Parts: sequence; C-alpha cells; structure tokens
Amino acid sequence: MEGRKFRRQHSVGNYILDFYCPSEYLAVELDGQVHNHAAAEYADRERDLYLNNLNIKVLRFENKDVFENLEATLQVIRSNFRK
Repeated sequence: MEGRKFRRQHSVGNYILDFYCPSEYLAVELDGQVHNHAAAEYADRERDLYLNNLNIKVLRFENKDVFENLEATLQVIRSNFRK
C-alpha cells in the first residue's frame, strides 16, 4: 500500500494484531460481531490503550464495512499514513 508493508497476525506484547505496518506504527483491526458486546468492547479499549502507549495508532473497522466498501476503508488507512 503505497510502498508500505503490512504484517498479518503480528504479535505485540500479549496481543496479536490483524495487520501492522511497522514503518507507520499503525495497526488495523477488523472487528466481527463478537466485538459488539460490552466485555469485548472493554477488552478492545484496554488493548488500544496498551498499543497507544507504545505509540501505535489503532484503526478499527467492522468486517462488513470492509467487504461492502473496501475503497473507503483503504482511503481511511492511507489518510493515517505519515507524509
């Protein structure tokens, strides 16, 4: 993606990120329906806080949104690249 490499299922601490771009310190998480429950939302917030403390920005997308509008998803990711 614009010359940037993403790693799939990349480990950071006790977490496994869906996608991670090391040069951008950018994580992309794809959330299914399981993430719509209170316990999962709490765990996601804790995970995001941990990653943010490592200067890793986390972008979250629902699976259905990615499948239904991939180009918009990619545009959001691109807009979070450092110039």
